[in-house]
Amino acid sequence: MKRTGGALVVEALKANGVERVSCVPGESYLAVLDALKDSGIETLVCRQEGGAAMMADTWGRLTGKPGICMVTRGPGATNASAGLHVAKQDSIPMILFIGQIGRDMKEREAFQEVEYRRAFTEFAKWVGEIDDARRIPEFITRAFAVATSGRPGPVVLTLPEDMLLDEVEAPEAKPYTSVEAHPGPSQIAALGELLKTAKRPMVVLGGTRWSETSVAGIQAFAAKFKLPVGCSFRRQMLFDHLHPSYAGDVGIGINPALAKEVKEADLLILLGGRFSEMPSSSYTLMDIPYPAQKLVHIHPDPSELGRVYRADLAICAAPEEFVAALASLDAPAAPAWAGRTETMHAAYLAWSTPPKACPGTVQMGPIMEWIEANTPKDAIFTNGAGNYATWLHRFHRFQAFNTQAAPTSGSMGYGLPAAVAAKQLFPKREVICFAGDGCFMMHGQEFATAIRYNLPIITLVINNSMYGTIRMHQEREYPGRVSATDLTNPDFAALAKAYGGHGETVEKTEDFAPAFLRARASGKPAIIEIKLDPEAITPTRTLTQIRNKA
Repeated sequence: MKRTGGALVVEALKANGVERVSCVPGESYLAVLDALKDSGIETLVCRQEGGAAMMADTWGRLTGKPGICMVTRGPGATNASAGLHVAKQDSIPMILFIGQIGRDMKEREAFQEVEYRRAFTEFAKWVGEIDDARRIPEFITRAFAVATSGRPGPVVLTLPEDMLLDEVEAPEAKPYTSVEAHPGPSQIAALGELLKTAKRPMVVLGGTRWSETSVAGIQAFAAKFKLPVGCSFRRQMLFDHLHPSYAGDVGIGINPALAKEVKEADLLILLGGRFSEMPSSSYTLMDIPYPAQKLVHIHPDPSELGRVYRADLAICAAPEEFVAALASLDAPAAPAWAGRTETMHAAYLAWSTPPKACPGTVQMGPIMEWIEANTPKDAIFTNGAGNYATWLHRFHRFQAFNTQAAPTSGSMGYGLPAAVAAKQLFPKREVICFAGDGCFMMHGQEFATAIRYNLPIITLVINNSMYGTIRMHQEREYPGRVSATDLTNPDFAALAKAYGGHGETVEKTEDFAPAFLRARASGKPAIIEIKLDPEAITPTRTLTQIRNKA
């Protein structure tokens, strides 16, 4: 039976288990939109392509299956590149479909023409264009395989407008086959021998391709061996922070005591992550290419093993398979490092206790304590980038898997679209977005998407009327010479109400709890604006102290 290219695209998505797509519509892929209408696939219509791509990233991040985004050519595609970059650096499976100009118009610089193989190769694992509708099942099956294999990441497929209208006979689409690498028995035995001779071992978890099962497994292994465990930057949800083995996050603003322990470890086990610039503190925690620590590096992509650090033991495996194999190892009766693990966990608890006071009438420390005491263990927290994120990054104690969606790439504007996507995926769980005033305004229009689909997220806009992180660096490097960092903002509570949501303004610490409870009770998407004194630039230092290098 002949089907249009548009219908074949949707059939292939359904064959691969796709339940939802995010999009900003465009005339270049109307045939796909028409096929989606009666497909049973839920379509979230977004307000800007960057937000739509970040929603797809969030679905990939929280499910391990490729998030699907569709945008139109030219400016639509280039807007979406922000989300592609997040997915690339974060190792998130995602597929971006781009409506393309007609095949007979190529190489003329037609309306909105872009050659995506040249433009997007740096942003994606693979960029392909489907010129023949009969090959749609082949290309889409390959796209799913590439996005999920080895180190996951985004794939871009472009769809010429006229190709989508072609009626052709094509094979019935089948789901992709996942490929897994397993650790060999000799490698697990070698790890066991390294642990027997270690005096100061440490584990650092990172990357993707984790599951609830593998997270539970690594926690059981850590308890069995009494090993200290850290989580790399914005991967805190990989370990229960109240577990006696948890030592803290290995990332931006690392606890100096933890940084010292990483440097002085005699055995460092990196599981799942790349240990890139942020978790390595600008590549200072380990020597390159030959670390002073004995290094065991486990990663699902062989191209990442030995790329930066030469490991004493390199194991190509995904976390799921590696953690399952650890069950064969026997722990020592009395690990020599058990006392060190206890000390490191106590240091984490002290480090993650919020300060009681900072400049101004709003104190974020007590607000964080209230949030910790009054939100469920499975609440999902999202954020973008900025100094405001420190309050969540450092002082929220993650206890469950799949409770964090934040970009390791430091992309501003991520938190709100991520919250929308997370709430759509898990409608019964509370979803809380942290955003700065600058961060919120980058994709704040996606609050309209939350309204349209009745997704009652709670967004905390921490407003200090400036690009805070840049101001902090500016005051340190060019004290007193403020330039290009002041902001003029809307009334965020009024903005929420204008969209049809719930809005609150917090100008004193004691206002926060009742405002949050009203927002929760409203059943609507909500914005709570927290007016933070500009001097409260970090939890422990003021702008004046930074300016005066105090």
